[in-house]
Amino acid sequence: MRIVYTLFICALLVACGEEKKEDRTTYLPASNGNLNSISVVIDNQLWDGNVGETIRSVFAAPINGLPVDEPKFMIRQIPPQVFDGFATRSRIVLKIEKGDDASETKVVKDAFAKPQTLAVIGGLTNDAIISQIKTIKVKIIDAFNKEEVKEKQRRISLSLLADEKMEKQLGFSIDIPSAYRISKAAEDFFWVRKNLSTSKTIELMFYEVPLNSISKGDSTIVDIINVRNNITKTKIPGEDDIYMAVDDIYAPSMFKTIIDNKPAYEVRGLWRMQGYTMAGPFITYVIEDKVNERYLIADGYVYAPSLNKSEYVFELEAIIKSIKIK
Repeated sequence: MRIVYTLFICALLVACGEEKKEDRTTYLPASNGNLNSISVVIDNQLWDGNVGETIRSVFAAPINGLPVDEPKFMIRQIPPQVFDGFATRSRIVLKIEKGDDASETKVVKDAFAKPQTLAVIGGLTNDAIISQIKTIKVKIIDAFNKEEVKEKQRRISLSLLADEKMEKQLGFSIDIPSAYRISKAAEDFFWVRKNLSTSKTIELMFYEVPLNSISKGDSTIVDIINVRNNITKTKIPGEDDIYMAVDDIYAPSMFKTIIDNKPAYEVRGLWRMQGYTMAGPFITYVIEDKVNERYLIADGYVYAPSLNKSEYVFELEAIIKSIKIK
C-alpha cells in the first residue's frame, strides 16, 4: 500500500510540473511587430561600432532575385536597459550579450511572448561576437524566416480561396488568400492571380512534370528555367507572340530546401516579357514527389512597377510553403 501511495504522489508531482510548464506558455502575452522586422537588443556603443555594422550587413542584406536592393529584415535597435514590458514582445528578437558571463549562442522559442523566436549571441570581445554572428548567421536567419512564414500563414488562413478543383486535380492542398482568383484551370495547369491595382498583380502557377524532366547536378537550374520558360510561353502567352521568360541578364539563384518534408529546389530571379516592356521578380519551388513520380512545381511572380516587391515575394513564399502533397 505504501508503494502505491508513493507512486501516486510521484505521478501527482510530475503532473503538477507539466501543468506549470504548460501554464508558462499559455499565459505568455501575444507577440507583435511587423513581418520581417527584428528587434536587436544591443548596447548603444556596440550598435554604433563594428558589431552593429556586422549585424546590419548580415540581417539587412539585400534579398536575392529582386530588381532593386531591399533588405531581408527591417531592423530596430533597443538598448538593454529599456528591453522590458511591451518591448520584449517582438516576434523575432536578436540579443547581443558581451562580458565575462556572456552566454553561448542559442535560439529560444517563446521566451517573453508567444509566438516568438529569440536568438542570443554572446562573446567576451567585439571580435568574438562578430565571429559568432558570421558563424551562426544561416541558422538564425532560417529560424527567423520560419517564424515569419508561420505568422504570415496564420494571417492567410483567416480567409481562404476555394480551390478544391485544383487541389484534387494536382493532388495537393495549399492555403491561398481569398483575395486571389483562379484565372485558368486546365487538367495539368492552374493560374491564380491577385490584383494589387488595375495594372499591378501577384500571380501563381501550379503544374507538374516527370522526375526525368529535371536532372540533379550542375544543370539542375538550367532544366528548371527551361521548364518554366516553356510553361509561360505555352500556357499563358500574350498577343502578337508576347510571352514571359526568365531574364538571362541576371543569373537566377538556386537553393535546396524542404517543403512538406520533401526535398525541393528554390529558385529566385527576374522575369521579363519578350516583346513588351514588363518585368519583375519570381520565386519557383520544385518539390520532389517520388511517390507520384513527379516534380510538383509552384511558381509565383510579381508585376508591381514603382512599388517595393519584397513583401509580395514573401507572401508568395508563405503561400507555397503551406503545400501538403496528398
